[in-house]
Amino acid sequence: MVLAELGGRITRAIQQMSSAIVIDEKALNECLNEITRALLQSDVSFRLVKELQTNIKKIVNLDDLAAGHNKRRIIEQAIFSELCKMLDPGKPAFTPKKAKTSVVMFVGLQGAGKTTTCTKYAYYHQKKGYKPALVCADTFRAGAFDQLKQNATKAKIPFYGSYTESDPVKIAVEGVARFKKENCDLIIVDTSGRHKQEDSLFEEMRQLAEATKPDVVIFVMDSSIGQAAFDQAQAFKQSVAVGAVIITKMDGHAKGGGALSAVAATKSPVILIGTGEHMDEFEVFDVKPFVSRLLGKGDWSGFVDKLQEVVPKDQQSEYLEQLSKGNISLRIMYEQYQSMLNFGPLKQLYSSLPGMGAGMMPEGREKESEAKIKRYMTIMDSMTDEELDSPNPKVFDETRMMRIARGSGRIVREVKEMLEEYKKLAKSLSNMKGLKIPRNGDLMSSRSKSAQQLSKVLPPQVLEQFGGMGGLQSLMKQMGART
Repeated sequence: MVLAELGGRITRAIQQMSSAIVIDEKALNECLNEITRALLQSDVSFRLVKELQTNIKKIVNLDDLAAGHNKRRIIEQAIFSELCKMLDPGKPAFTPKKAKTSVVMFVGLQGAGKTTTCTKYAYYHQKKGYKPALVCADTFRAGAFDQLKQNATKAKIPFYGSYTESDPVKIAVEGVARFKKENCDLIIVDTSGRHKQEDSLFEEMRQLAEATKPDVVIFVMDSSIGQAAFDQAQAFKQSVAVGAVIITKMDGHAKGGGALSAVAATKSPVILIGTGEHMDEFEVFDVKPFVSRLLGKGDWSGFVDKLQEVVPKDQQSEYLEQLSKGNISLRIMYEQYQSMLNFGPLKQLYSSLPGMGAGMMPEGREKESEAKIKRYMTIMDSMTDEELDSPNPKVFDETRMMRIARGSGRIVREVKEMLEEYKKLAKSLSNMKGLKIPRNGDLMSSRSKSAQQLSKVLPPQVLEQFGGMGGLQSLMKQMGART
């Protein structure tokens, strides 16, 4: 079961319980049993699921709840809290510091995407102003150095490796020493993997760790690994001091529960997740917004953060101002389509909006949706400036649509479809009308004020998903609203 399906089943279980005339122990047990089945089918380890169910029952004592309390909201908050606890080891992740050399060692089984992830990690930090370098200490897999060399060259990141030396420890020591002299502040060591856990693999990791003295060891976990994830992650943790986890292949088509179980096994935080094959398809993992999106609640702070990534810096203030006024023209939609296609999977952006992700970007149909967006952009290329800048779709009469269709080489029906998509997007984003957005784009700068603003602009059915005004305030508090 993919994560989107998991989130859908958990949400439906809560909604079904909420629709009951009386929320009693039977309704609660039915809800928890459905959540348990969903988590197990998503390959979350049985021990973790059992703990979650027990903890929720301890938190939600229906007999002790006072008559005026909103039982549904309390149960929702308990489920949210326990899911967060499952994914949060309770300790901060290692953060490299600029101008100070940090050595990071990557470990994991062969096939998890370790070498690609090393380059993504380097590229991610390069964009933030670091000076990274890559060392290929994988002498076990044929072609490992060629792959790292190709990736590093494409990303313009310095690298080190050898076609002749067979001792991975020697290569690692030489590579780290070289890049320290070159004042690189982030040295990433890629190590060998195996198809299965072997004593030789763990011994090699221990030797590399002793020789390079890494500041952090990052365990790379394939999201499709299944129920074996917990035991596998634990075995790595017992051999080397795993300090962080990166989950790969989280592009919506693999089971993610097993890989997420690695957090409990290593007692280390997930720091990043790979959401595709491209260099920039790498997403920071933040527990509370992730669980919120999983449960279909959205993540407004994440939405603004992603907008700031996809909107050019010189246009951010103007665009956010237009959003706050509810002015969404076709030109704005065109520019955002263009930026989002460059940014990566559109679902990463849409999933941040409450109640919008599934409808606007159906699971497993991202490529089809992107092709449709490109088709819409071709249609808009045939529009006049007046048409692109008008926030009123009523200006498009039959004559205009026929002219646009001929100019773009499409048919009138497709022009109508594009305009309908524009109306939907404009309506959804106009929910932010009246929302005061500070210059830094931080919607969560004031918890109570932001909750009041959001409650005014959110559609009633979306506000109901949050459990009303009180539920919205509680959720924003749980999400760690920034101050």
